[in-house]
Amino acid sequence: MSDAALPNLPGRLGTPDLDLRDDPRADPRMVAAMAPFELDRFPAPVPVDETTPLEVRHEVATESEAGFGMVFDVLIGGLPDLPVERSTEVISGVDDNDISLYIHRPADQDGPLPCIVHTHGGGMVIAAASDPNYVRYRDELAASGLVVVGVEFRNGSGKLGNHPFPAGLNDCAAALRWTHANRDALNIGKIVMSGESGGGNLAIATTLLAKQDGYLDMVAGVYAQCPYISNAYAAGDPDLPSLVENDGYFLSSQMMGPLAHLYDPDQENTTTPLAWPYHAAEADLEGLPPHVISVNELDPLRDEGLAYYRTLLRAGVPASSRTVNGTCHAGDLIFLKVMPEVFRASLDSVRSFAYSL
Repeated sequence: MSDAALPNLPGRLGTPDLDLRDDPRADPRMVAAMAPFELDRFPAPVPVDETTPLEVRHEVATESEAGFGMVFDVLIGGLPDLPVERSTEVISGVDDNDISLYIHRPADQDGPLPCIVHTHGGGMVIAAASDPNYVRYRDELAASGLVVVGVEFRNGSGKLGNHPFPAGLNDCAAALRWTHANRDALNIGKIVMSGESGGGNLAIATTLLAKQDGYLDMVAGVYAQCPYISNAYAAGDPDLPSLVENDGYFLSSQMMGPLAHLYDPDQENTTTPLAWPYHAAEADLEGLPPHVISVNELDPLRDEGLAYYRTLLRAGVPASSRTVNGTCHAGDLIFLKVMPEVFRASLDSVRSFAYSL
């Protein structure tokens, strides 16, 4: 097949050098918000790959963490306060480590409410639950009528690293068990595991671990948004065309490949379902609670989320999926100020799912 443009195919499948800003599917409000940060075009080459010394990759991950943090701070700056109450609990993890849990609830809570155990994004290697963008998202969920427990799990790199798999997963599992054990004190009903990107991975993997270890009854449902679950970023996967179609649209494989290696530096878990749930077999998923898998049309990760959704269905798990059109990776959550209707639709979807269980 010729390397020439194939205009009948979407994105970079049809036009290999296409930028997000020139893709006719992209929401123009999102593109305009990304432009000041030059995130509307293919990113500059990342100065690392999977062969770069580990310490150098950690340095680049920490720099990326700081850069994304500054962008997100700008994107949520100036939003009004919401009528929520916040508190913090510190619990012990399996390694005698401290885990901070950030609890958000409606200021006028009356009676038990559904609970979201939220696992934040960052590819399991960067970012923190205490970052302002995640604080805001938990506030928004709480203001909608939910109790939210944000987990400050250990990262594979960055300011909360360096703690490779399964450290972060173990922390999320500890948070789930603590939340369940304190249901009365928290005044909550059913518990939903939910997160976006790397947090989507951890929400799914925590549920798989709960099944493996015999406490699956603690999880009433899973809502995973733009889950980062394949570990196919360095080598590619012909079954995941969105890795090519949307490569460089906010995320790029040249960035995700080295970051994924920081989660599992010894590469002993490249297809382990608890590390990368895309590789779970149907038998691994049988008996799981209801799931929603939400993906973004213009996300390199779109197809791995949809593939996992289809595996859930084959395993007999009650599951639904949604695709947020016009948006990049997590774009429905990031651009609250310029696309409020898109943000509200996703927030309402999480809330409705939690109340439906």
